[in-house]
Amino acid sequence: MIITIINGPNLNLLGNREINIYGDKKFEDYFHDLQSTYQGIDFRFFQSNIEGELIDALQEASRESQGIILNAGGFTHTSVSIADTIAAIHVPVIEVHISNILSREEYRHKSLIAPHCKGSLFGFGLDGYRLAAEALLHILKG
Repeated sequence: MIITIINGPNLNLLGNREINIYGDKKFEDYFHDLQSTYQGIDFRFFQSNIEGELIDALQEASRESQGIILNAGGFTHTSVSIADTIAAIHVPVIEVHISNILSREEYRHKSLIAPHCKGSLFGFGLDGYRLAAEALLHILKG
């Protein structure tokens, strides 16, 4: 089984960026831990700060993966194009955010992508990715 994790803008800065919000662990280290925990899953990972590259990655992952975990970063609140892409593909997508977007600035409270995702997880730190993987496993078995 292949699950692709796609991270959007500024998530390449995890471990150094606003540690009080995002923690001090780099995503690459967390990704290695995730791979070790779920040895039967082929996790793939893509990160970009560019909206079009995220759209391309979603389309490609929909052809290769059984599930997608997406942290669209700030594009969550602004990108109709990413929302349209999720609506167009036929692979379950779980939206993840490290911080609790509802406890932050008001503009972060609205997710344009959530209506097109199987579910959304936010506020669980990096562990949200593991929870999303568990959700996908449940969805795909069921």
